[in-house]
Amino acid sequence: MNDFDAINLRILALSLLAVIGLSFQQARAQSQEFELGPDDRWKDTSDEQMTLRKNQLLSARRAILEGNPQRGRDLASAFIDRYPNSPMRADAYLIRGDALMAMGDEYEALFEFEEIARNYPNSPAFVTALEREFEIAQQYANGRYRKLLSLFRIVPATDEAQELLIRIQERLPGSRLAEQAGMALADYYFRVRDLRMAAEAYDLFLENYPRSRDVNKARLRLIYSYLADYRGPRYDSTGLQEARLRLEDLRANEPGLAQRIGAESLLVRIYESDAGKLLSTARYYLSIDDPISAEYTLRALVKRYPNSIASLEALREIPGILARMPETVVRMGPDYRALREEKLGIPWDEDTDLTGVIDAPVPSLPTIPATTGETRLPESDTQIESSENTP
Repeated sequence: MNDFDAINLRILALSLLAVIGLSFQQARAQSQEFELGPDDRWKDTSDEQMTLRKNQLLSARRAILEGNPQRGRDLASAFIDRYPNSPMRADAYLIRGDALMAMGDEYEALFEFEEIARNYPNSPAFVTALEREFEIAQQYANGRYRKLLSLFRIVPATDEAQELLIRIQERLPGSRLAEQAGMALADYYFRVRDLRMAAEAYDLFLENYPRSRDVNKARLRLIYSYLADYRGPRYDSTGLQEARLRLEDLRANEPGLAQRIGAESLLVRIYESDAGKLLSTARYYLSIDDPISAEYTLRALVKRYPNSIASLEALREIPGILARMPETVVRMGPDYRALREEKLGIPWDEDTDLTGVIDAPVPSLPTIPATTGETRLPESDTQIESSENTP
């Protein structure tokens, strides 16, 4: 073979190699898909790349399940750093949060779940992240402390629990998870005896979830919160009035449940407490030498609560009060003589002592039905009086 033929053979071989290489590149290019991202960079979205990234996340998840959460966290962190625009980035945050929870750093995990909740609301991981937050909130609400410097659990976390439970309801309104968060928040206030906040939370629960299976529990807890928040006749009785309205509504709509909790007895307690508040107000006016205001208050007492113990006390004290008032004002009032003789059975100028008048026993605050998950109503700091006479 001469030199000319050798050169032609060499050129032919190089050309063949070039054609093979070009074909390979074209075939590889055809198997790849590129998409222009928000950062104006082209990214590979081919099935091969997507499968590779899914396998990376699966490896991280598998490491957690195998008891190596540190490796799972490192793999998730590497994925987040390497693929800043990946559609699976939310899943990586979720895996890293799960790894931190498995390591006992649930407070640090909250930052991962919050990243998903704030920036990836359309991701499939969104609801799962809120479920993780609810789990942590329940732990904190039940008394678990969070770590200080990732070492010792000495920091109370009840504030974080309340905030998380509120956020969950705002982010996923109307859902079963939001319903659970609403009840958990109300139960927390009830448990720590923040009764005004408990009443507001249960009232809001009834408004937002009227068809909930826990609606009866919320109704009873709302009533008990109002009753237990009443501190005596010298204090505001708005809660008692709310409790009375709720009890009357319960008696009308759920008579069976009302009977089981002793609604009638509770209404008697409220009746006596309202009357006692008026008597206490009248005695205050007497203490500042204002018998006219005292008589006006007692007049309302015997008219609105004629069958109460406080009304009997008022009729016992009324002669001394009227003696300090102008005759013209006395004539404008009710016939206290007739009322005194009817209720007390004694002449006008004869005094009587009511210390021997014993109030009829009223059953203890009842056991809440098993469906409510509770056993008894917490005792109030002030005992509410009761009477055998009904309103």
